[in-house]
Amino acid sequence: MDGPLARRCLCEAIGTFWLILIGCGAMVVDFQSEALTHPGVAIAWGLIVMTMVYAIGDVSGAHINPAVTLAFAAVGRFPWGEVVGYVASQIAGATLAALALAVLFGHDDHRLGSTVFETSVAVAWWIEFLMTALLMFIIMGVSTGAKEKSITAGLAVGATIAMEAMVAGPLTKASMNPARSFGPAVVSGAMDELWVYWSAPLAGALAGAWLYRMIRPEQPSGAPSIQAE
Repeated sequence: MDGPLARRCLCEAIGTFWLILIGCGAMVVDFQSEALTHPGVAIAWGLIVMTMVYAIGDVSGAHINPAVTLAFAAVGRFPWGEVVGYVASQIAGATLAALALAVLFGHDDHRLGSTVFETSVAVAWWIEFLMTALLMFIIMGVSTGAKEKSITAGLAVGATIAMEAMVAGPLTKASMNPARSFGPAVVSGAMDELWVYWSAPLAGALAGAWLYRMIRPEQPSGAPSIQAE
């Protein structure tokens, strides 16, 4: 792995770590104290995403989500050769954050902010699919190549996350992110429903990216991608 790619992957690991620590941490705090309330937890998710976009968006693109990385690659905005490094870094960051929460609060799923659904499997799958499709659609609109770095990107993506968490949080915990679900699931051992939180966001991100390409086509040969530093 070359130096610039290693730095980008490190950014993805760090960004995903803070995403899980703050987002799932907010869920844990609300579970224990009921101080934040559901809107408060949703806002916390939106704020941590927004701040990570501004912090590392111009370096790695602040994907912090394997579904986003895969969708960018599928529409020609991101090199396929870097997908594995990005996804591995995101999973590592999420798992380390879940371990940190486990040290602080315990290992059961309620204390780790694990994603579980309160509906049927089919309904949960479609909720995650649709929420991720919307998220990726917005990301496509505010990103340059595979980088979320415009002045409005953090606000737009953070607001989308908060909005979707408010709507879908009580039903599926509004994951929209395979790494976000993977870390807490592995550490808590609650992995029975993990396949939903991988397949639906991956499919949804692809759908959202291609839908955006339908309304704003890009020339494949000129599609921008992350440049070496």
